[in-house]
Amino acid sequence: MGKKRIVKKGGDQGAGGSASSSRSSKRKLDSGILFVEATFNNTKISLGDVSGNIVTWSSSGSLGFSGAKKGTPFAAAKVGELIGERAAGMGVKEVSVVVKGVGAGRESSIRAFVTKGIQINGIKDTTPVPHNGPRPPKARRI
Repeated sequence: MGKKRIVKKGGDQGAGGSASSSRSSKRKLDSGILFVEATFNNTKISLGDVSGNIVTWSSSGSLGFSGAKKGTPFAAAKVGELIGERAAGMGVKEVSVVVKGVGAGRESSIRAFVTKGIQINGIKDTTPVPHNGPRPPKARRI
């Protein structure tokens, strides 16, 4: 089944809090690129600098959602909130969003990210679209 991960908010973090705060203080960014990959089974979000180098990432599977729950808009919103908090900790003011995939978490992850007070410059959709697709099945003979 795997371990369930508990996300705590606010206040005292103890010994574990210093590592995450030191990790976020290593890199200071003004603007970046938010990559959202939303499939039917999972939602992955990555935050990169303007040249495209990934600084932080997360997915609904890494937050403890398992099975069919990983592809839900709720799980995607939780991932968007987490990446938004990390981005705000790095000092990110504005991002441009690149969305890939047709999953349920496309819109909800971006909406949750915006709630952390970060401006969005533009949204670009890079979902791969087949030109002709696979060969259709042969005709049925009765």
